[in-house]
Amino acid sequence: MIVEDVMTRNVRTARKDDTIRTVADIICSQKISGLPVIDEDNHLVGVISEKDILNALLPSYHEFLDDPIRSRDFESMEKSYHAVLTKTVGSLMTTKIFSSSPKDPIMKAASQMALHKIRRIPVVEGGDRLAGIISLGDIHKAIFKKELGLED
Repeated sequence: MIVEDVMTRNVRTARKDDTIRTVADIICSQKISGLPVIDEDNHLVGVISEKDILNALLPSYHEFLDDPIRSRDFESMEKSYHAVLTKTVGSLMTTKIFSSSPKDPIMKAASQMALHKIRRIPVVEGGDRLAGIISLGDIHKAIFKKELGLED
């Protein structure tokens, strides 16, 4: 099987100038863990995830070194979430993107996810144009259905 056989084509996306509040609303309401970030020409420029948003609540390495006691004030970290919601996607997104091509074998995509410890990757065509997204769940379900003869 290849990626285009099992990928999701209708993908929720974000833009660099969207607020984290907008993205957090989509993530929570759609029960997803992140969104590809695209520009006006549908070129993939990054990914924003729950992990990126929550990491913004944590002290930086330098903040921790400057004040290791204060940087363990976990209740204050949680309260700073409101300020994080006003940031832009561009300020928190990950720009090192691991992706797949629609013609890649699904196990190549799975191995890339395992290697980088991620659960889903964008699918791109023509170098960087977003075509969809594929998750470990998509791959597992497709293999399971094929093995049991339940293919659509």
